[in-house]
Amino acid sequence: MAAINGVSSALDPSNAARSTLKLENTEKRDTLITIEKRYQKIWQESGVFNATAPTTAEIPAGSLSKDLHQRHPKYFGSFAFPYMNGTLHAGHSFTASKVEYTAGFSRMQGKRVLFPLGFHCTGMPIKACADKLNEDVRKFGKNFEDYKEEEPVDGEDVIPAPTQAETKEDITKFTSKKSKAAAKTVKLKYQFQIMLALGIPKDDIHKFADANYWLEYFPPLCKRDLNNFGARIDWRRSFVTTDANPYYDTFVRWQMHRLKELNKIQYGSRYTIYSPKDGQPCMDHDRTEGEGVAPQEYTALKLKVKEWAPKAAKVLQGKIPDSANVYFVPATLRPETMYGQTCCFVGPKINYGVFKVSEKEYFVITKRAAWNMAFQDIFFKDGKFPRNADELTPIVELTGASMVGTLVDAPLSVHTKGVRILPMDTVSPTKGTGVVTSVPSDSPDDYATVTDLAKKAEYYGIKKEWAELEILPIVETPSYGNLTAPFLVKKMKINSPKDTKLLVDAKELAYKEGFYKGTMLVGDFKGEAVEAAKPKVKAQLLKNGAAFEYAEPNGHVVSRSADECVVAYLGQWFLNYGENDPAWRDQVLDYVKNDMETYSSETKNGFEKNLEWLNRWACARTYGLGSKLPWEPKFLVESLSDSTIYMAYYTIAHFLHSDIFGTQAGLLSIQPSQMIDEVWDYILCRREISESLLQSSGISKADLETMRREFEYWYPLDQRISGKDLIPNHLTFFLYIHTALFPREHWPRGIRANGHLMLNGEKMSKSTGNFLTLNDAVTKYGADATRIALADAGDGVEDANFEEAVANQIILRMYTLKEWCEDILQDTSLRTDTSPTSTTLWDKLFLNEMHTLVHQAHAHYTATDYKVALKSALYDFTSTRDVYREACLAASTPMSLPLIRTYITLQALLITPIAPHWADYMYQEVLHFDTTIQNARWPEVPQPDPSLAATYEYIRTTSSAITSAEGQQVKRKNKGKATNYDLELPKRLTIYIATSFPSWQTKYIDLVKSFHSKASLEDKTLNAEVGRMGESKKAMPFVQSLKKRLQNGEHPGNVFERKLPFEEMEVLGQMLRGLRKTVGKCRGVEVVSVEGEEEGEGKKVGRIVKSEGEEVSKVGEERPLLGAAEMAVPGGPTFYFENV
Repeated sequence: MAAINGVSSALDPSNAARSTLKLENTEKRDTLITIEKRYQKIWQESGVFNATAPTTAEIPAGSLSKDLHQRHPKYFGSFAFPYMNGTLHAGHSFTASKVEYTAGFSRMQGKRVLFPLGFHCTGMPIKACADKLNEDVRKFGKNFEDYKEEEPVDGEDVIPAPTQAETKEDITKFTSKKSKAAAKTVKLKYQFQIMLALGIPKDDIHKFADANYWLEYFPPLCKRDLNNFGARIDWRRSFVTTDANPYYDTFVRWQMHRLKELNKIQYGSRYTIYSPKDGQPCMDHDRTEGEGVAPQEYTALKLKVKEWAPKAAKVLQGKIPDSANVYFVPATLRPETMYGQTCCFVGPKINYGVFKVSEKEYFVITKRAAWNMAFQDIFFKDGKFPRNADELTPIVELTGASMVGTLVDAPLSVHTKGVRILPMDTVSPTKGTGVVTSVPSDSPDDYATVTDLAKKAEYYGIKKEWAELEILPIVETPSYGNLTAPFLVKKMKINSPKDTKLLVDAKELAYKEGFYKGTMLVGDFKGEAVEAAKPKVKAQLLKNGAAFEYAEPNGHVVSRSADECVVAYLGQWFLNYGENDPAWRDQVLDYVKNDMETYSSETKNGFEKNLEWLNRWACARTYGLGSKLPWEPKFLVESLSDSTIYMAYYTIAHFLHSDIFGTQAGLLSIQPSQMIDEVWDYILCRREISESLLQSSGISKADLETMRREFEYWYPLDQRISGKDLIPNHLTFFLYIHTALFPREHWPRGIRANGHLMLNGEKMSKSTGNFLTLNDAVTKYGADATRIALADAGDGVEDANFEEAVANQIILRMYTLKEWCEDILQDTSLRTDTSPTSTTLWDKLFLNEMHTLVHQAHAHYTATDYKVALKSALYDFTSTRDVYREACLAASTPMSLPLIRTYITLQALLITPIAPHWADYMYQEVLHFDTTIQNARWPEVPQPDPSLAATYEYIRTTSSAITSAEGQQVKRKNKGKATNYDLELPKRLTIYIATSFPSWQTKYIDLVKSFHSKASLEDKTLNAEVGRMGESKKAMPFVQSLKKRLQNGEHPGNVFERKLPFEEMEVLGQMLRGLRKTVGKCRGVEVVSVEGEEEGEGKKVGRIVKSEGEEVSKVGEERPLLGAAEMAVPGGPTFYFENV
C-alpha cells in the first residue's frame, strides 16, 4: 500500500504544470473570476446560446435554403469534437477559441448562431485503456494495493516521485540524475499510473476498467471546462458517438448504407497498417506513434544463391534440402534499374534469418521483414495470420558478415554469371528486408560504397574484383548523362559512404532526374521513358516469378494497445478515396481550389497535396467502440469514418434526445426505431416526403418538416476549425463524404486550420512541467484573460504561442480598466454640456479615432484575424483613451462625460467576441443596459473624418518625434557623448513650421498622381520609379506620406494640391500646453513660422506665431533659424531645444 501511495503522490497532475508561471497576488484575478462566474450562470440559465431555425410557421416548408439565409442570416461553426479519454488541454481551447470569437462576432452582426459540441468515443483508445486497467486490477488488486515500487529509471518520459525522506512539497523539482538526494522517478508503465496522472482518484480508477464508464465520466468535465471558459455552446445538441447513443447509431448506419449504395464503400484485399495483437487494421487515431504513416510498397527481388560463402555454408550444412532454392530478398523502389545490379549488400553486424516459404523455397531476410511478410500471404496462406512471433521462427540465423562472398543470381542483371554479397555498414535493419541490391550506375549510395570497397578490399575481407564488376549505362538523362551516380558523386565531391548528407541530396537528384526525364537504354523496354517503363519492368519480374510485391510501414507505428504494427494484405471494407475513383477525387479537388474558403494558401496547398496522394481507407474494424457495420455486424465503423458528417446530426439532435446517451426524449418524442434510413434521406434533403414514409416511420409530417427545416437552415457548415494535423485525414474525409452525400449547396463553406499551441515559447510537455489543461488556465488566469491571451497567441497555420506573462498582464489591464470605468462615471468634474460650442478639438479627435478603430476591428474580425482585431479592439482603443485623457489634463479641460460613456460602451462592444464576461459586466452593471451584451449588435458609427484622422496622426507623430529627440540626448549623455544642450538646466522648445512646400516635391506629386489615376499604388513599382528619379533619400518618405493620405480616404484634390486637411498652426496652438508639460524642465514653447524663398541659403526668416510659458518671445518677433529649421515643410515641423 505504501508503494501505491508513493506513486499517487508522484503522479499528482499538478506536476505537469510545475514549470509554468507561479502567481502570487491573486486578489484582482479573483475579483474578475467572481464576475465571470456570475455571468456564466446567467447565460446558462437563460439559454442565451440555444439556437433555433425559423419555424415552418414563420416561413413555410419547402422554401429554398438561399431564401431562408437571406431573410435570416446565420453562422454555423464547429471544431473537431474532442476524444473522451481525458480532459481538454490548452491546445483544444486554442482551436475552440477561433469558433468562439467568430460566433461572438456573428451574433453581433445579427446572425443566428449555432456552435454545438459532441463527444467522440469511437475507436480503440478507450477500449484499449479499459482492457489495460482490467489487467492492472487483476495483477495488483481493485485499488492497486499489491503494486510494488519498481526500480527508478532515467528518461524524459518520467515524473518525479519522492524518496521516503521527502515530503510532498519536494516534488516540484524535476531531475533525471540518481542520487540519495535526488527524486526517484516513476515511469508511466501501467494504465493506472496514467489515470493517476490525469487526476483520477485512486479509489475510482477501477471503474474505468468498464469502457462505458469513460463515456459517463469525461463528457461532463469537458462541458464544465468549456462553460468556465465562457463558450457560446448550445449544449442541447450534444451526444456521444458509438451505439451508446441509439439515435446517433442510426445516423451512422444510414451514412454507411448510402455510401455503399453509391459504390464509395467497397470490399477488397489491400495493404494496410495492422496490429497483430489487436487483430485488426490500425488507423491514424488508433496509434500512440506514427500518425500519418502509410504502407510503403516495394518490389521484392529473388536473388537465388548459386554458391554460399564458406562460413555460411558451414552453418547451413544439413539444415536445408539440397533440392531447395534459397533467395536473398532485397526490396527496391526502382525495379527498372535492376539491369545494372553489380552486387548485393548486407549489414555485416545484422542478424539474418533463413525462413522457410515452402519445401522448395527459403528467404534470407531480417526477422522484422519476415514478420511483415507473415501478414502478406508469404509464409501463411489463405489470409491466416500468426498470433505471435513464436509461429514464425527461422531455420537458422546468420550474421551478415558470415554471408559476405556468397554468389547469387540477380534477375535482369547484365552480369549473368552472378554477383556477390558484399558488406555495407549503413544497411538499416529497420527498413526494407535488410538486404539491399546495388545499382552503382544510378544510385549514388551504391556507387560510393562499391568504390570504397574496391579501394579497401583487404580491409573489408573481400576480393577486389567482387566490387569491380563493370558499371554499364542503364538510363540516359539530359542533366547527368547515362551514368547518373558516378556523375553526381564526382560533381558533389562525395569522397566516401560516410558523406551521408551529400548522399541524401544526390539520391534525391538522381531519382527525380531518372524517373521524370530518363530514357531506358537496355532491356525489353529500351527507348521508353523510365516513367512508362517502370511498371512494365515490375510486371515482367512478377510474371516470371523473379520478384513479388512486399509492403511495410514507412515509419514506426505503435497501436494504442502498445503493439508494434506491420503491414497486412487482407480483405476489408474501405472507402474508395483517391485515384481509384478519380471523378470523386477531382470533384473535391475542384471545390477546394475554386469555391471553399481556406483562409490561407498553406491550408489550400495542404488539401491539394493530400488529395493527390490519399488512397483507399479501411473503414471497419473488429475491436474498440463504435457503431456496427450494418451489413456485416462483426465489424465496427472506425473512428475517422463515423466522424465525417456528424455536423449534420447537430442540426436535429435536440429534437431526438435531451441527454447525450439518447435515453431521454427530445423535443419531438421520436424513438430511435423510427429513425429509419428513409427518414434520414428526407431530413438531409435526399428525397421528398411521401405517404409511405409517414407510415413506415410513424413520424408526423409536421415533425419531419420541422427537422428538415432545421437542417436546411443551418446547413451548410459555415466554418470548420481544426488543427492543421487533421488535414491529411479527418478534414479531407470530411470533404469527401459531404460531396458524396449532399447536394452542392450543402457542402462546407470554409475550413480554417491553425497550428499547434506552444506554451511560453516551448512545446507543451507534461514531462518537462510545461503543460496546462483548459481547466488549469481558466482557474489560474480567469476566462477572459485566458481568452485574450489565446487571441494574442496568433492566427496562422504556423505554431502559436500562449504566453502566461501576457495572461497575467491582462488580469491587471482588465481589472484596472474596470475600476477606471466605474470611477470615471461617478466623477462630477466631467463636462456634461454636449453643445457644439463646448466641444473641444480633443473631443472631436477622440470620437473620430474611436470610429476609426470600430471600423478596423470590424474588418479584422471579419477576416478572422483575431490577434490584430484584439489590437484594435482593446490595446489601441485604450491607448486612444489615454491620449484623450492626457490631452484634456494638459489643456486643463475636463473630459466629456457623454464621450466617456460612448467610449465605455464601444469598448465593451468591441471586446465582446473575445472577452464577453468583462464586456457584459460593463454593459449591464456599469452602463446599466437591461439586456445581456451577448444579444447586442455591432456598433454602427460614421466613417472616420479624414481631416480629423490626419490631425490625430499629425499630433501623434509630432509629439512622438519631440519626445524621441529628447530621449536621444539622454542616451548620448549616458554614453558619455556630447549633447546639444545641458540636460540638467531649464530649456525652451522651438517648433518650426513652413508655409510653403519645396519645389522639388512637384515632380513626385505628379508621379503619385499618375499612379493613382491608374488605380495602382503598388509599392514595388512605385518605389522603383522613385529610385530612378534620383532623390530617393528625401523623396521616398514624401511619396509614402502621400500614399498613406490617399489610402486613409483623404480627398485626392487636397493631397495633390498640397493642401493640409487641417490648420497646422491652430493644431499646434492646442498642443503647446501639453508639450510644455511633457518635455522635461521646459520653461516655454515657441512656434516659429519659416517664411521666405523656397531655396537658397540665408533667404528664409522665422517669425513667432504661437507661444506658451515663461521664457518665450512675443508673437510677431523674428527669430533666427536654428538646427533643422529650414527642413520644415507644411505638416512636417522640425524643432530645436536650447537652454534658457
